Amino acid sequence: MITLTLAELAAAVDGRLVGADPTATVTGAVEFDSRKVRPGGLFVAFDGEKVDGHDYAARAVADGAVAVLGTREVPGVPMVLVADALAALGRLARAVVDRLPELTVIGITGSSGKTTTKDLIAQLTARLGPTVAPPGSFNNELGHPYTALQAGPDTRFLVLEKGARGVGHVRYLCDVVPPRISVVLNVGVAHIGEFGSRETIAMAKGELVEALPVDGLAVLNADDPLVAAMATRTRGRVVRYGEAVDADVRATDVTLDDRGRPSYTLVTPEGAVPVRLGLTGHHQVSNSLAAAAVARELGMPLADLAEALGGLGLVSTRRMDVFDRPDGVTVIDDSYNANPASMAVALRALAGMRRNGRTIAVLGYMAELGPFEVDGHREVGRLAAELGVDRLLVVDAAAAPIQAGATAVGNWGGESVLLTDQAAAVEVLRSELRPGDVVLVKGSRYRTWEVADALRVGTGGEDAQ
Repeated sequence: MITLTLAELAAAVDGRLVGADPTATVTGAVEFDSRKVRPGGLFVAFDGEKVDGHDYAARAVADGAVAVLGTREVPGVPMVLVADALAALGRLARAVVDRLPELTVIGITGSSGKTTTKDLIAQLTARLGPTVAPPGSFNNELGHPYTALQAGPDTRFLVLEKGARGVGHVRYLCDVVPPRISVVLNVGVAHIGEFGSRETIAMAKGELVEALPVDGLAVLNADDPLVAAMATRTRGRVVRYGEAVDADVRATDVTLDDRGRPSYTLVTPEGAVPVRLGLTGHHQVSNSLAAAAVARELGMPLADLAEALGGLGLVSTRRMDVFDRPDGVTVIDDSYNANPASMAVALRALAGMRRNGRTIAVLGYMAELGPFEVDGHREVGRLAAELGVDRLLVVDAAAAPIQAGATAVGNWGGESVLLTDQAAAVEVLRSELRPGDVVLVKGSRYRTWEVADALRVGTGGEDAQ
């Protein structure tokens, strides 16, 4: 974060100093976990359901915090008192980015692929200048300003994904950190139980391009009609990416190798170059094109861009992470989260990686689908069967419609089983897996993590236990 006196900080968050020296200066990081506080930092105390951060205020100061941003006084602790600590954190983030005129803020939203594309864009911008991007999916009212506050005078690019649970959420995040470049990936049915329809989801996602200034840039997916239509909702310039013939940055001649890694020809107004990705899944073509469109607009030469795209790797965990076990089994760990669109992408990747063994899908419950829950799960099961998945392990009774959808496909030659929990799925896999099998593990957050971790044991991966 940039250096601020407590007087400047209090003014930025509409706060009041209590027991604090107005001239004292915050020179370190802003943290809401007292264990991470370092000398010169600021500790933010939240009133949580289970933990009250104010109880750790004294310890944070003892560990070097200049002051504590909170909602009630703590005796003997220098405080910046505010009515709402979360709102104050947002105001502080806005004050910081407003003082960084050389900073380019890149915002990303979409129903799926936000985190992966954020990671890809950040890897490219890091070649152009110092870059700050959040770990994992820090895309809400807390993670968004927390990440922005890591930007400093030397930071040139701030890459943020923006999540939404309803109309107005993206707009709020844009008010906290206004984007200069807005990237919209897709409009699917993730969180449709909260939004009600894809059209409402599109309305919410489009708030990202509405927030652009006149000299801003909207990077839109030409392959998604609801995203392409957002071109009319922005004051900024529009660049389209995709496989569509009218895309400004497009991919042609797409092929996949035996690990599901795409190669394609990148076509831009400056020319065409071959690209070979090290990432798994056809969907990575679209994600990489979005990243390429941003890097191109920021000045990366075409030849450098092709080389950089080939060097992109996974950053955030549990997202299409392909690894081989010593026993000859290949695992696709895409267990971080799931919705019908991302399930379809993962299942197609699994089908494309068929080798001399079986394809096995371990699928869990998909949350937040509301009235679309049963149909959404049935469609996933139907697709698994139509793609010829050999073995389908459905985890938890809540996901049972997946099995129903698969077994309703009359000519499916595979088998399915409904399992009570993740432990049961692990036992089945341990007894059945054999060399050459390819296993996909996917479900909404936490629903299949234990399965993925059990499969990783002994591989030397970072999650091995």
